Amino acid sequence: MPGKTKSQTPGAVLQSFIDEYQINAFSLSNSIKVAYQSVTNILKGKGRITVPIALRLGQYFGNSPKYWLDIQSSSEIDKLSSNKKFISDLKSIPKANKTAGKARKEAGKKKTNTLAEKRKKAAKVPGAKKAKGKKAGRPAKK
Repeated sequence: MPGKTKSQTPGAVLQSFIDEYQINAFSLSNSIKVAYQSVTNILKGKGRITVPIALRLGQYFGNSPKYWLDIQSSSEIDKLSSNKKFISDLKSIPKANKTAGKARKEAGKKKTNTLAEKRKKAAKVPGAKKAKGKKAGRPAKK
């Protein structure tokens, strides 16, 4: 089974499988029930290996769909890693601050009152109605 290297495109890997199994794009497309143009677009570098196609290729060639999706994602990462504008935009994104998130979470905890605390506060207010419910030691009315 052909292996993938970091610089290989999904089309190059698929072509190596086609060569190894001595088939052509048309017979592959018929076998995996995908449009011929989808297969040729992948081979030309114009199409992507989607999840359904990865599942079909994995079934056909006896490997995992993850193998095909890893090839696709690695290729896309390599392509974006060489895009100077994207790298510039990427570097401008600040890192997340974990301590700020914890502080917000703690502040949120202090603001929320439990139902028991709310009932206690309501009971202290003059003229407040007592909470309905069963009282300990009293049988329920029938």
